[in-house]
Amino acid sequence: MVRSAGAPLSFRPRPGSIPDSPGVYRFRDAHGRVIYVGKAKNLRQRLNSYFADFSALHPRTQTMLTTAADVDWTVVGTEVEALQLEYSWIKEYDPRFNVKYRDDKSYPYLAVTMGDDFPRVQVMRGAKRKGTRYFGPYSHAWAIRETVDLLLRVFPVRTCSAGVFRRAGQIGRPCLLGYIDKCSAPCVGRVTPEEHRELAEDFCDFMAGNTGRFIKRLEKEMREAAGEQEYERAARLRDDIQALQRALEKQAVVLGEGTDADVIALAEDPLEAAVQVFYVRGGRIRGQRGWVVDKVEETSPGELVEQFLLQMYGEAGPEAMPREVLVPALPPDAEAITELLTEQRGARVDVRVPQRGDKKALMETVERNAKESLAQHKIRRASDLTTRSKALQEIADALDLDQAPLRVECYDVSHLQGENVVASMVVFEDGLARKSEYRRFAVKTKEGDVAAIHEVIMRRFRRYLEERSATGELTTGEPAADDPQEAHGPIDPETGRPRKFAYPPNLVVVDGAGPQAAAAQRALDELGIDDVAVCGLAKRLEEVWLPGDDQPVIMPRSSEGLYLLQRVRDEAHRFAITYHRSKRAKTVKESALDGVPGLGPARRQALLKHFGSVKKLREATVAEICEVPGIGPSTAEVIASTLKGESP
Repeated sequence: MVRSAGAPLSFRPRPGSIPDSPGVYRFRDAHGRVIYVGKAKNLRQRLNSYFADFSALHPRTQTMLTTAADVDWTVVGTEVEALQLEYSWIKEYDPRFNVKYRDDKSYPYLAVTMGDDFPRVQVMRGAKRKGTRYFGPYSHAWAIRETVDLLLRVFPVRTCSAGVFRRAGQIGRPCLLGYIDKCSAPCVGRVTPEEHRELAEDFCDFMAGNTGRFIKRLEKEMREAAGEQEYERAARLRDDIQALQRALEKQAVVLGEGTDADVIALAEDPLEAAVQVFYVRGGRIRGQRGWVVDKVEETSPGELVEQFLLQMYGEAGPEAMPREVLVPALPPDAEAITELLTEQRGARVDVRVPQRGDKKALMETVERNAKESLAQHKIRRASDLTTRSKALQEIADALDLDQAPLRVECYDVSHLQGENVVASMVVFEDGLARKSEYRRFAVKTKEGDVAAIHEVIMRRFRRYLEERSATGELTTGEPAADDPQEAHGPIDPETGRPRKFAYPPNLVVVDGAGPQAAAAQRALDELGIDDVAVCGLAKRLEEVWLPGDDQPVIMPRSSEGLYLLQRVRDEAHRFAITYHRSKRAKTVKESALDGVPGLGPARRQALLKHFGSVKKLREATVAEICEVPGIGPSTAEVIASTLKGESP
């Protein structure tokens, strides 16, 4: 690995120092934070293009270069290795200037939790979980529920939550679905775990497109039942067949029955692009999903497709990979992408552009959806981008900052009459919450909110200075080239994740007026930090206070900047009070049992785990308390009498 460093736009590597082989490069900001990751067939040509003609670059590329203070690169052997390294670095560093495909809405999936002892069918959103099979995504949750309701006649798999399932087992009586034959009721032992798992596997096979064998099997059983004059059973099987056929009718047939493909289409303008995907399994459209993305530089459709394929399939399991991926344009490194996807699936994956026939017609349909998605996104986003930029600039003008505060941290203290004092730190970047960097503090001081703010700011920025010292920034200003920590900067080399307090904010906001703002500023002064602005936001009149000022800064009530500060403050308050309530609830649970003679921490925890709450424990009989492991009759009597306020 080679590195070149310097001031913005003066850190161009020395002529001849960049190799002309394939590799991956990283731009970093002044704090060592990775802000952009890219790959190249020829590193020398690619990196030189950034410094050749600055005025001809894409506006976001210009912003990235003026933010950057450093560039480094790693040489690899093949283009496939470059793809893999680029993907892993983007995932590790989450660079702010890289293309990120964001869902244009939260799509529901039909999920089957095959990792559970008794698999459950349910609707799920968000990140995918290990051991769960997913089908979809669907445009609406009601579409999933209609399909599931039809299929439960034939595949009566459990759909209830863990609490309902456990409760049914305890009372020995199934829920309503068990009585109407839409659940096989494994909770009460009507079927064995093996039989229930087989039902779940059949459900998954049907959803995956293997539909023919189930309908043929039911038709055969129906004919046999009719031949044996079991007409009620034959009628039930007939209704089951009709239910499966209605479920299939809800999914349009678009391609040949054996076709498994993901059809991807793009719609773009100079600044943004939208991607739509139709998932075709067994020739039927099983789901649809959309993404939107901000372009970072001049990007061809093929390059957008390549970046999308890496992000979409980077961690997909073999079962989620189709045999065929239809795209609007081939990636520049089509062979490398094909090899990577084939390796991921464990079998051949074809990446191609459809030229004619049904697949070409379907691609045109997906493209129309992408254009509509981009148009709708631009309507929603236009005011949003403008508003956020305006808000940040208004804050900078009101507080007399040199630049807009792209990273804002807000702190709030929460307690109840001085007990269980906690504090929160929330982070907003570019006007948007960055929840992965939220932090919470258990405050040690008991001297009030002002002292608590001082303590928390000291702790947070002391950690920041320690992280800077660990990466060598405080000692020489430029880390040694052979320092293993130097290659990571604010990234922890052991975990691959950002260090907890590695990045400084442009602005610190505290919930409170002048005294709180002064306490925060005093903590920064004591640590020798002079490049972080501080202000306080008082709730009563929504006044902005600067440290040491006798009068507040009055921002207009209709100001977007004031509205953003209020959102940041309210989020810090919510995060702090949530933590305070959890601590207080834990204290209440523990203190109720503290007065029981001879009851140690282990048995207190066992009692709370068994009954779930002190309230239920207080209502329990001595015999029920004796059911808890380690609790004998005499101890149970002491517990019961103590909780009821009686003398043991």
